[in-house]
Amino acid sequence: MAELTTLARPYAKAVFKAAQDQNAVDHWDQALAFAAQVAADQEVVKILANPGLSEQRKAELFADCFEEPLPEALRNFLLILAENKRLALLPEVSALFALYRADLERSVKLTIDTAFELSGDEQQKLIDALSRKLERKVELETAVDQSLIGGVVVRTGDLVIDASVRGKLARMAKALGS
Repeated sequence: MAELTTLARPYAKAVFKAAQDQNAVDHWDQALAFAAQVAADQEVVKILANPGLSEQRKAELFADCFEEPLPEALRNFLLILAENKRLALLPEVSALFALYRADLERSVKLTIDTAFELSGDEQQKLIDALSRKLERKVELETAVDQSLIGGVVVRTGDLVIDASVRGKLARMAKALGS
């Protein structure tokens, strides 16, 4: 995964810069998200792996998956990826693009696991507190995990903050076992 992300990063940076220059970050984000879904489809994976098709043809077939005719810039981007045999990297390119967009918009998507269902008021208080702490607009997704016993586990990207009772007990047991 890290290797794919490393390969996708220059493409994601380049397309993000182009999207900013065109003032079309939202449009590119949506188009790349759709392209990532297409690239992840098992039938498309087989087509992309077919050595009998030229890279140009693969890009054309890929572009045909879109409902509307593609803007020239997006068509060219897909062609560049195809020529470099990188169409399969579209899911990673899309994920990196979304991260760059969130950074630009000073927003962050968090997943919060709690032992009990949070009320709307509790969720709002949590959003407000995290927004102040992180200095970003927070988009919250919640899930209930009764095995936490109490507290919360906050996840975003590769950051995990475990403030659950289960996590505290596990750390205490490890410390006592040492």
